[in-house]
Amino acid sequence: MAGEGLAIGGGAGFSGDRTDAAGPVVDTLLARGGPAALIFETLAERTLALAQIARRQNPEGGYEPQLDRFVGPVLRRCVEHRIPIVGNFGAANPRAAARRLQGLARELGLRRLRVGVVEGDDLSDERGRALLAEHLPGGRRDFVSANVYQGAKPIADALAAGAQVVVTGRVADPSLAVGPAMAHFGWAEDDWPALGRCTMAGHLLECGAQVTGGYFADPGLKEVPDLAHVGFPIAEVAADGSFTIGKAANTGGLVDARTVKEQLLYEVHDPAAYLTPDVVADISEAEVHEIGRDRVAVAGVRGHPRTATLKVNAWFDGGWLGEAEISYAGPNAEARARLAAEIVRSRIGGTLEVRFDLIGVLSVFADDGGRLLAARPPGAARDVRLRAAAVHPERSCIERLLEEVTTLYTCGPAGGGGVRTSLRSRLSTASCLVPREHVPARFEILE
Repeated sequence: MAGEGLAIGGGAGFSGDRTDAAGPVVDTLLARGGPAALIFETLAERTLALAQIARRQNPEGGYEPQLDRFVGPVLRRCVEHRIPIVGNFGAANPRAAARRLQGLARELGLRRLRVGVVEGDDLSDERGRALLAEHLPGGRRDFVSANVYQGAKPIADALAAGAQVVVTGRVADPSLAVGPAMAHFGWAEDDWPALGRCTMAGHLLECGAQVTGGYFADPGLKEVPDLAHVGFPIAEVAADGSFTIGKAANTGGLVDARTVKEQLLYEVHDPAAYLTPDVVADISEAEVHEIGRDRVAVAGVRGHPRTATLKVNAWFDGGWLGEAEISYAGPNAEARARLAAEIVRSRIGGTLEVRFDLIGVLSVFADDGGRLLAARPPGAARDVRLRAAAVHPERSCIERLLEEVTTLYTCGPAGGGGVRTSLRSRLSTASCLVPREHVPARFEILE
């Protein structure tokens, strides 16, 4: 087994991803035959912050809300064909996610499901607070929660112990792929070349359809066939960590040198030193070769010894975020929208710093202070949506903003409509590095 290649399919690239994407990936893995694994990456920094809020509201919540829809359609086939599933869909509550997976297995008629739960990332207890007080800016201990990025070793250990599904919280995204490869090939923790190569395979898989044409597509410039049915990626990893990238069969999208190059560089600050808990990957001399239709080989990736520290994200109470929108259309619409913003600004006074956007005129490129919008001469836009947004520690201050925008319905200017408001609690974040020996990871098999 250790000498036979491992196919790793990507079933999701973020929490809100398509829940029908994993099916064609599993179809392709089964048709290919041989050892395989399926990974789900659903945990961005923002996603984990939202999960921490959900767990505060419900002790049995805080894991991936679409867990059933992601895993349910493929769980039976993966179990029956010995394709392990690895996912960070545990988010802020891996044990609750594991319990739900076992319940889902029973609903599908599976006799039992061995779930590996990887823990050690949550530093929200008193021990974690004491540790982070030494490393967070200002020695802060008042965080709501904190999580450290763990690596692939506990995933590999759980798989070696017989887990059919491995649920993690915060692990580095590429580690979701490195873990199954470590278990399959028996790599040592210091096999830097193999770990470096496989880390970049995981990096190409982690964002789902980004590498198969999704984030690449740009009509008239970079055409992608049948993007509505874009297929998700599959990496074929060899015993030395070298790999090729393809996609699910009979799906849209494409994999070529361009899509792979774009994703290789995505979120990589230093191509010579891509830091993960497992290894420092180096793609400064990487080569990308198209070896067939929707099939690309990546060579020249190197690996260097991992760092002595791990990254921690801590979340703090960030007050309340409010947003309110109202539309103006027809002749003089832009002028009416600008007047509406001035009315709200005048009535709010100095209690809030409000950002105003004129969607349809200037929004994405605008600044929070409104300087760019103020400098832009009023135009003749006939389809404008005014957006007002603010953050404040006190909920009542944000509620006042939402009320003021709502009153524009009849208090003028003319023709405003379609008001929508939202109010939600917010977390702010700070990061630091901690010695890895102070935050050991662990796993447990639940049956």
